[in-house]
Amino acid sequence: MHLIVFFVVTTLVILALGKLYSLNKVRIDFFFRGTDEGFSSSEINLLWKVSEECHLEEPVSLYYSLPSLSRCISHIKSKAEDEGDINSSKTQAMLSKLYEYRNKIEKDADKKRGLESTRALADHQKLRIILPGKGVFSSEIMNNGKVMTIKVPTQKGQITIDGKHWIGESISVYLWRSGDARYVFDTKVTGECLFLGKPCITLEQTTHLVRTQKRNAIRAKCHIIANLYILKDNVINYNEISTKPGLKCLLEDISENGAMIRIGGKGVANIQIRLQYQLDSRLVVMFGVVRTVEYNAELKQSRLHFECVHIEPVMKNIVLSYVFNILPEKEKEIYAALSLTDTDEKDENEAQTGETAEQSIQTPAERVGEQIADTDDYLNSKANQTAEVLESQELPQLEELSDDDLME
Repeated sequence: MHLIVFFVVTTLVILALGKLYSLNKVRIDFFFRGTDEGFSSSEINLLWKVSEECHLEEPVSLYYSLPSLSRCISHIKSKAEDEGDINSSKTQAMLSKLYEYRNKIEKDADKKRGLESTRALADHQKLRIILPGKGVFSSEIMNNGKVMTIKVPTQKGQITIDGKHWIGESISVYLWRSGDARYVFDTKVTGECLFLGKPCITLEQTTHLVRTQKRNAIRAKCHIIANLYILKDNVINYNEISTKPGLKCLLEDISENGAMIRIGGKGVANIQIRLQYQLDSRLVVMFGVVRTVEYNAELKQSRLHFECVHIEPVMKNIVLSYVFNILPEKEKEIYAALSLTDTDEKDENEAQTGETAEQSIQTPAERVGEQIADTDDYLNSKANQTAEVLESQELPQLEELSDDDLME
């Protein structure tokens, strides 16, 4: 009798637990997935609450879906701002962890999407082609089989080199693959043909592709005397332009995102600075941080790796124009090809969102040139006095930074 009662009670308990698990399965799975991903109990509880407030059909998708996670991050930010809690250490720590986690999801997704062979490229894929010594060309895939058949490449919409003259040439191909990333590969032109009545050339297939993200800022060697100012204020005035001489330094290379700076004396990392210098008689002001320092004790000089965190768009265009115009021809071609793949991605995104844009194929130099033509009024009105002072100033040799200069 006792055994029967024990059996019945045990069965009822198991059924009750099973029903309880069934009712809470979604939340239990959510909790265990969050634990596996390194979140604390309090963080998981917060994320669960957010998933409910965001009405996610599948709450656990927050841990693997970029749209779901982004939606929840946005909700947390908005709610914290409404409650005046956005700057609290707790909120900022949570947001930092979520952004870091989002980057992890994105990188994991990128690894799964990788292209292993040119055979996987789809018809109508836009291509940007470098023929060494001849410049950058545009084309697209017409048919992809044993060989890749593409339209005879054009420049500004015109066929400048007939198909027969491409045969045997070694070329570099750049492309933006929809929903994936940028790729570059080298191949050889094997022949010419007609496909659907259009003049085409054929390329060898390859498995040697290099997958890249957005193009990095391109740096150019230079020899430019600049003024360096140590910034000690917590809040930086990005509109500030100084007419007083700063610490003299030498720029050894520059880009839109930073510079290599040589100074006398021993530099210090992680200080905020402002750089002012002239490019083609135009003023450039960059704000940023000294990330690392290389000190040469024998010369008593330092090389500062400077990362720019703010530069006005018009001044950025001045830097881009300067950099591009002093690059070797081969590097110009690579820069142009990468820039055009950026355009391909932008056009595709606009098309997907229903936007339209007139498309004209220009080299980066042409685009930058047009932008710079509109900056003269801005510079004259905002920085004319400063420019005159700096132009008339005779720049001395490098100066050594004093201890007072380097105090944070």
